[in-house]
Amino acid sequence: MAAHAEDTHAAGHGHQEGEFAHPASLTMLFSVFIALLLLTGLTVYQSTFDFGNLEIVLSLFIATIKAGLVILFFMHMLWDKLMNVIFFFGSLIFVSLFLGFTLMDATSYHSTVINADTLQDSIPKISEPVSQAE
Repeated sequence: MAAHAEDTHAAGHGHQEGEFAHPASLTMLFSVFIALLLLTGLTVYQSTFDFGNLEIVLSLFIATIKAGLVILFFMHMLWDKLMNVIFFFGSLIFVSLFLGFTLMDATSYHSTVINADTLQDSIPKISEPVSQAE
């Protein structure tokens, strides 16, 4: 009786117990793995150049592509419902916009940041001690 209940339960959901709903081919998984390795190498190679303010944008762009690959293929978002994909990637876009707008003025206050030179200038100079008249 218990085995029959398990069979009807599995049949009601459209798959057998232990069956994977959307298996990915090994070729596709290895292709994504190689792409992730190449993008990681690109990130390391990109860090050797000085792009100024554009450097963080490039790093975040490469990281976003890598995160997208992981989400699409290894977290199976590619086979998920379209509304879930829209909500998920929409939230990623808004987070990147918030971070981008926050980091846009990161160098605007660079001249007012206290460093060692300005710290020494801000310490009051002590003049000769004043002797008290008796």
